[in-house]
Amino acid sequence: MQSVNLAENIYYLGFNDRRTQLFENIWPIPHGVSYNSYLLVDDKIALVDTVERAFIDEYLDNIEEIIGDRKVDYLIINHMEPDHSGALKAIVQKYPDIILVGNKKTFGFVESYYMTPENVLIVHDDYVLDLGKHKLQFQMIPMVHWPETMITYEENNKILFSGDAFGSYGTLDGGIFDDEINLDFYEVEVMRYFTNIVGKYCPHTQRAIKKLAPLDIKMIAATHGPVWRNDLSWILDRYNKWSSYDLDRGVVIVYGSMYGNTQKMAEVIARRIAERGIKNIRVYDASKTHSSYIINDIFKYKGFIVGSAAYNNALFPNVEILLSTIEHMAPKNHYLGIFGNYSWNGGGVKNLKTFAEKIKWEVVGEPIEEKGALKEENKEELLKLADAMADKLIEDYKS
Repeated sequence: MQSVNLAENIYYLGFNDRRTQLFENIWPIPHGVSYNSYLLVDDKIALVDTVERAFIDEYLDNIEEIIGDRKVDYLIINHMEPDHSGALKAIVQKYPDIILVGNKKTFGFVESYYMTPENVLIVHDDYVLDLGKHKLQFQMIPMVHWPETMITYEENNKILFSGDAFGSYGTLDGGIFDDEINLDFYEVEVMRYFTNIVGKYCPHTQRAIKKLAPLDIKMIAATHGPVWRNDLSWILDRYNKWSSYDLDRGVVIVYGSMYGNTQKMAEVIARRIAERGIKNIRVYDASKTHSSYIINDIFKYKGFIVGSAAYNNALFPNVEILLSTIEHMAPKNHYLGIFGNYSWNGGGVKNLKTFAEKIKWEVVGEPIEEKGALKEENKEELLKLADAMADKLIEDYKS
């Protein structure tokens, strides 16, 4: 990827990864991902974060192409996750006098991953690093989404180098800035990145948003996805909505079914909710759809109804994996409905009730468990569950 000017003597240095299939070896990225680094050239030269190690050689070449025989004076480490610090050791080897800039939590990670650093500058809230024309201010935003996370704010051009905050899945296919791309495509990728990576830390994200609010920000340069310069409210409003659990009226229905009986129960519920006027209904087979996409819609919609076949006296395995992920993410402000099916012994609904106790969402309707094929009496109970969910949503979203 060639360098791109963000402002005078401030360069985007990024690479598109179209080969990796699972981000963090967990989350599907069918549209790839970009790794973004930034270079500021002044009396002193500073890098802001690096890139994934697969791109080290070309990354070093691109830096040299811009600065020639000059040395890089500072490497600013906003975030130590290896997809951003992967070239750190190579940078230090090429520029041995470089000063690593981070906060008091940064350098333990540097030592754990790479080496004991020799030249370090420990910064804190409101610390300003003077490069010449460019002055860099630092603010700590811990747990968005690692404990050492911080941001770097370039005061002259009012650029926020935000680390993983305000990032996105998806490669940058020619366009680097938000006004050069189709944001309809990136809306899904931005939200899925947030819900998969940052979503567990919504309270910390809210604190970070409030902390950064006094800054006069004209551009946001994250370490994944596009650089935001045209309409910052597009990304800022969404982050504020998602991290405050401001949910839309809708229902996510998830089931795990071996022979189709639990699926039939889900279809009955979905149809009734549609008849009640709820238009945002997403029905997922937990065995087919990766939890990455289901979690994304759970962060979007207030209703969640889950059904599981019994499997060896326990939950259906794919449902169990999903619920474990939900427990870990701990999203708030949902309504929960429960149903299930068994052949010779229970276990599905019993464990769904345990999930309900742990997640502490408001349970609507009565849990329903069917043995074998769906019977008329339990179909009526499913309709009551659907009505209970629809009633809650209709009441909550009255205009």
